[in-house]
Amino acid sequence: MDELRFDAGRICLDLLATAHPCERLGSVGPLCAWIHGCGLVPPDTPLTLADAAWPTAFRELRRSVGQLVHGCLAQGGSPPYPGAGYPDGALDRVNDAARAAPPTPRAVRGEDGSLVRALDRPPECAALLAAVARDTVELLTDPVARAGLRQCAGDNCPLVYVDMSRGRRRRWCSSEVCGNRERVARHRRRAALARS
Repeated sequence: MDELRFDAGRICLDLLATAHPCERLGSVGPLCAWIHGCGLVPPDTPLTLADAAWPTAFRELRRSVGQLVHGCLAQGGSPPYPGAGYPDGALDRVNDAARAAPPTPRAVRGEDGSLVRALDRPPECAALLAAVARDTVELLTDPVARAGLRQCAGDNCPLVYVDMSRGRRRRWCSSEVCGNRERVARHRRRAALARS
């Protein structure tokens, strides 16, 4: 399985990355790894309530988030409106998911006495979905963040990220992944031209 990626600049966009180049949320284990990796829960939080229904719920939310984000990109960064290339139900599904209470954080003493973040109780699926849905709502309703939405310029890469670079000149979802591929391809083209 390919590694999980967390370089899109938003949790909701990191969720979209779990579908490329292959499905990464096919079972509970990879989903729990993604939940920890994107920071939805503190690092050592046990996800004891996770069951086989969780990956399906996250994939369904991912589909709706993707429809909204790609609709926004199709509109040149404007908020997606009904009839703008996405099903009307996507917005309703994200808003419905956002209604649940997200996990409740609290400060507790760590082993060294410093304060660390913990959750009030083991998170439920609906609470975690709410956190992702709320991130989506924040992204789509914030004109500055929305204006930074970009699709990767890499060949065959559908990933979306928020460009927060100086001058807003970021071209790739990841300089190490797609950017490196592009640089290698350019080098090979120049080398082939030099040989001919």
